[in-house]
Amino acid sequence: MAQIKAVAVQVTGRVQGVCFRAWTQVEAQIRGLVGWVRNEADGTVRVHLEGPAPEVDAMLAALHRGPPAAVVREVKAGEVAPEGAATFAIRR
Repeated sequence: MAQIKAVAVQVTGRVQGVCFRAWTQVEAQIRGLVGWVRNEADGTVRVHLEGPAPEVDAMLAALHRGPPAAVVREVKAGEVAPEGAATFAIRR
């Protein structure tokens, strides 16, 4: 079984108002990942990802692109403890 990896991610750029959260949820679900995504008051998007390390790494690469209308400037990620989520949710 693949090792479970959990990361906390901050995405900066034009990432709010461009369907970034919905896109992230779909992309994470396609990869079998769990966690959450939410907009932050400072204009960034925060993401928590958990799942097999190769899939988490693939999702991190996808976050550098984002959805078509987004302009991603920076993706900061750091490993964290898994939260044990069962699904991937959009948080408000």
